[in-house]
Amino acid sequence: MHKKDMGLALLIIVVGAIVYMRTPLFLSPINLGNTANLIGLFGLFAIGQGFVIMTGGIDLSVGSMIALLGVLFVDMVGRFGVPWPLAMLITIGIGTLMGLAHGLLITKLKMQPFVVTLCGLLIYRGVARGYTGEATAGFPFGASYPELEWLTIGRSFGIPHSFYAMIIIGVICWFVLHRSVFGRHLQAVGKNEDAARYSGVRTGLVITAAYVICAVLTSIAAIYFAMFTRSVQPSSHGNFYELYAIAAAVLGGFSLRGGEGSIVGVILGAVLLQQLQNLVNLLGIPSSLNFAVMGGVILAGVLADQQFNRYRQKRRAARALDGLGNVAAAPS
Repeated sequence: MHKKDMGLALLIIVVGAIVYMRTPLFLSPINLGNTANLIGLFGLFAIGQGFVIMTGGIDLSVGSMIALLGVLFVDMVGRFGVPWPLAMLITIGIGTLMGLAHGLLITKLKMQPFVVTLCGLLIYRGVARGYTGEATAGFPFGASYPELEWLTIGRSFGIPHSFYAMIIIGVICWFVLHRSVFGRHLQAVGKNEDAARYSGVRTGLVITAAYVICAVLTSIAAIYFAMFTRSVQPSSHGNFYELYAIAAAVLGGFSLRGGEGSIVGVILGAVLLQQLQNLVNLLGIPSSLNFAVMGGVILAGVLADQQFNRYRQKRRAARALDGLGNVAAAPS
């Protein structure tokens, strides 16, 4: 665990203790279960956003992807009677194609990630609204899908399955990012794309893969969200979710400049964000301030990251000067 991760874990404990002292309901089984469910839901696609940010890019289309894919999944299962395992595969397949399109536009046509994914945000939301005619997509009245419901919104030992899914995916992504050749290439591309290319790294493939991973995890999250809400209103479903993902990644130590980040950190970032949302609800703070809290958290995270990097650069410069001084002082 990195020092940043340990500091974030300590902050989560401190905030939790403060909230518990204000309202003991914070540690009630019902509240902990509901919070764990939300952590799992948001943590799934926040991990994917981390891969994109590692390359120095960003994906602003996450929320709209969740809305469009949620509409399609609900319609396939509820309206057209597609078996849910096949519907899940189709949904993830469509999401994969979206991520592939983002990656190719960025790497082959040299478009800016901000522009590509901003267009995706608008296009996917517009398609979702046009497909449903601004209506809400939902399952037929009284419809039940026991296996699907157990897999997505069920609980084992009081812990939501969405949380289990996030942990399992988090472990896999930890090995991919921190213990694989692809992970090292991803970090190299984020630190200096030109240097990585000259070193033999296929930078275009690495960047495209990051956007595909992000889209796949977002597709999985879209299915969980659709089952959690049981209906999808395309004009509002998933609104601003990309900000939650970015905030969780930044809090977790992912640098918006690229090349730095931790899977453990982004999960802890998702925990802290949901803890703050829970704090707002339990303390009776107006929900209209949710975005103000999130914006303040993102700002604090970016400022802390900048200050940490400046401190680290100063220490490196000081060590370099000491080394030069020792060399100069050594007898010839």
